[in-house]
Formats: sequence, C-alpha cells, structure tokens
Amino acid sequence: MESVTHSDLIIEELPPEMMKQKIPDDQLTFGTEFTDRMLLREYKNGAWQPARIMPFQNFSLSPAALVFHYGQAIFEGLKAFRQNNGRIVLFRPDMNAERMWNSAKRLVMPPLDKEFFVDSIKTLVRLEKDWIPSKKGTALYIRPTMIATQPILGVRPSEEYYYFVILSPSAPYFKEGFSPTKIKVEDKYTRAAPGGVGEAKTAGNYAASLYAAKLAKQEGYSQVLWLDACQKKYVEEVGAMNIAFVLDDTIYTSPLKGTILPGITRDSVLQISKDLGYKVKEESLAIDTIVEGIESGSLTEIFGMGTAAIISPVGEIKYKDKVLQINNGNIGEKTKAIYDELTGIQYGIKEDKYGWIVPVEE
Repeated sequence: MESVTHSDLIIEELPPEMMKQKIPDDQLTFGTEFTDRMLLREYKNGAWQPARIMPFQNFSLSPAALVFHYGQAIFEGLKAFRQNNGRIVLFRPDMNAERMWNSAKRLVMPPLDKEFFVDSIKTLVRLEKDWIPSKKGTALYIRPTMIATQPILGVRPSEEYYYFVILSPSAPYFKEGFSPTKIKVEDKYTRAAPGGVGEAKTAGNYAASLYAAKLAKQEGYSQVLWLDACQKKYVEEVGAMNIAFVLDDTIYTSPLKGTILPGITRDSVLQISKDLGYKVKEESLAIDTIVEGIESGSLTEIFGMGTAAIISPVGEIKYKDKVLQINNGNIGEKTKAIYDELTGIQYGIKEDKYGWIVPVEE
C-alpha cells in the first residue's frame, strides 16, 4: 500500500477571476452548485500519480475512454457539516474510504489508499470551507469518483483512471426535507441480483434504476422500493437509500447479502437504534408482510436512510393497485428520535460517543 506524504498532493493557485459567488443557504438545492476547487489524481503506468487540488474545470477525454463503453465507474458520497460552534467536521469518512476500496476491487479498478482518501478530502474541504452552509439540514456534499480513462476498445479493465473529488453546497436531498415522502414498490424491473454488483457503489447500479424511477415519478412518487431479483418477494432498498420498517415495535432492515449497498447511515442507524433501546433485526421482510402489517396497524413506521437524505420518513407506499398510508401520513416516534440523535451528532448538538465525527481542522 502506498504511503501518504505531502508529495502526494499539489495545491494549484486559484485565480481570483475563477472564484464564484456563493449561494445563500435558503436558496440551495441538492447537487446543482459546485465549489471553486476540485481534486484530481491520475492512475497510469501501473501507479497513482501525485494528486492535484485545482480550479473546478471540465475534463478532456477520448471518445474511446473505457468508462463510456464498459461502465467502469465508482463513486462515494459523504458530507462536511458546519456544527453549531462553527467547527467543520466529516461524518465517518473512514467507512467511505473502506467502501470505495471494496467497490474498486469488485470493478477491477486500482484501490485508493484509505488514508490518502480521508486526508486529501480534509485538505480540499479546508480550502473550500467558506462554501459550507450553516443552516440545519444543509451541508457540503462531497463526491469522490473513479472512472476508466484508457482510450481503447475491447471488454477489459482499463490501465488508466481518473480519481476526482468535487464539492457541492446542498439543501436536503428530497424537496420534502424531513417530511413524509411517497414511494412505489417496483414488481417488474430489478436493480441487482445475487452475485452481481449490488453491494458496490458503481454507476451502473443507478443507471439500472432510472427507468422504474421515472415511471414512479410520473405517478407522483419520490422513489422506487426494490424487491429481490429472484422471487420479487422480499424488500431490499430504495433507489437512493437503504430502508427500514417498524413492525411489531421492532425495526427491520434488509441484511447485507451482496445485493444492497452497505450504507454508512444504515450502520449508524442500527447502532443508534440499539442504544435508544429499540429492538433491531437485519432480516428480509416480504412485501406481503409489509402490506398486511400496514393494513392491520402492526407496521407503524417506514423510513429511508442514506448520506444524501440522512433520514427520510415514508408516509405512503403503492404496491400493485394498493395505495397504503403509514401512520396517517405522520412522522413516527422512532423515526423522529433516530433523526434527532443522528443529526444532533452531525451538527454538534449531541455528544458523539461513537467517535464518528472527524474534525477537518484540529
């Protein structure tokens, strides 16, 4: 494994004329504005080259670059928060580094040193700290990405790659914010099958979800809830996040068995839930069990969990011809308690007893 030294990172000058006007917190959307700087590191001749923090700019790639033809592309998503006392922090970036390492191995891409991953992001965020919003619910969204760039045709792993990081000051992912959303259960199309790349954060997984998501949005639903590919019986995850169900006073979420993303927010929610005294099971639920639970009143809450959305309560689901309301469309007690605890840690309102918060500046 390569060592992390100062020579791994070159910081280029940012000309004043390239500095953009910052967006007020109350005008932010999600993922539409980008900061002045980005990070770029190239892999060629069998090794990672020194990284550069440079002005945000476009790439010039050959039309034959392998990413365009065979889909070698992975990415991560994490956030920098401005806490109540003004301190700037990251949330569990070591887990993002680990997941990107695993995604790279699965896609036959050169893994990036985990220490470099975290340290270089801290440096980039430190330089762009003025872009970090302070309003509750906002954050600086961080998107590390790796793509295959070798210009050659033929189904094979690339020998050249770009690793880059861009930053986006963002509002909550869903326009509803922390308000109940509506999701549609997809019973025709599938996202990931056993033995595939469902547990890797690779671009193709999201491309596979777009058509069903488009159909759902035409019916007024924010997201698609995917069923397992083999039997189309068990719920797995939502397009942009993992999902949990409160059934018989127990929180259920799908187990990590290779077809869903090992979410960092998911892992955090499971730990918080146990510490709040809630019963938790990583166990697959059949969609019929969920429908019956909603109809009988034994299923009282559904919520999504992911870096972009954090916690997203679900107020309505549609399955086949049934439209079902959860908890009369209100936010559930457990959902609210978990949201308050998790965001409280992220924004410095509550004690971080887990060691999840990583300061950008000591």
